Amino acid sequence: MASDVRADIVVVGGINTDFLVQGSRLPGPGEHAEGHLFLEGLGGKGANGAVGAARLGARVALVGRVGMDARGRALLEQLEGEGVDTGAVVRDPGATTGVSLEMVDEEGGTQSLGAPGANRRLTRDDVLRAEERISLARVLLVQLEVPLEAVSAAVHIARAAGLRVVLDPAPARELSEDLLEAVHVIRPNADEARVLTGVDVVDRTSARRAAENLLRRGVGAAVVAAPGGSLVLSSEGELWLPDRRVELADTTGAGDAFSAALAVAFSEGKTLAEAARFAHEASALATMRLGAFGGLPTRDQVESRLARLGPVALSPDGARM
Repeated sequence: MASDVRADIVVVGGINTDFLVQGSRLPGPGEHAEGHLFLEGLGGKGANGAVGAARLGARVALVGRVGMDARGRALLEQLEGEGVDTGAVVRDPGATTGVSLEMVDEEGGTQSLGAPGANRRLTRDDVLRAEERISLARVLLVQLEVPLEAVSAAVHIARAAGLRVVLDPAPARELSEDLLEAVHVIRPNADEARVLTGVDVVDRTSARRAAENLLRRGVGAAVVAAPGGSLVLSSEGELWLPDRRVELADTTGAGDAFSAALAVAFSEGKTLAEAARFAHEASALATMRLGAFGGLPTRDQVESRLARLGPVALSPDGARM
């Protein structure tokens, strides 16, 4: 896709081929279980974030790496077909395109195993070559499937240019204070919050403790996914968004959809409460179809859900309004 149109959102992150098998149950250690459905398609948190934002109406550019193999070429074609600018995606002759093997049971439970391949070879120089793309955008969305030096370079370019920075800290790892202080909004799930803060997130109260820890370390706002809902916390107040009752198919892409929708809402000037509510509904929709890529919702789908719900706001005393 041509890069002469300024992006609203730049995503720096992983690009994979996803192979997904669904069965009635997940296998135990050393056990073979038979599945009944197989899907192959675009994956990786960077690619999912980019497509998720594009489907919600944003102009999106992606920074990442794929191999010179046929899978890498096919993924670029898929991304371009979704309207994503791939001009800053490097074709790596020395590595294969990343791959993720996903298993899903009929209750939506998952197991996964991945080989990151070219994703782990994204460099600071790759990001610096995309500096103009990043600087001209409104929001930077980053994840942790690529090396931290690349993530850090992108974040600091974005902050210097006045962008809002959204971090989806997956896969889970410890992060430096320097990086956290440059993040406007972080969106960890319960496992990621535990790695970052040491807090076992089991409910709203423990999610608040984890979010408070992240704010003390310099993050502007935290959206912590907990059993039962998501806790939004900033200096302006708190908001609890309870999980929606949906026909659950696969939770794999829920976090990707949430982060993509947050980035889109921020690029449109929405408040934190508005952005979190928009993202919460996008995330719920993403769990209703198999596969992270296939489940990413469109703008019409999200707005249709929002139209049936009333407004919410951050509350300074921690109560939902």
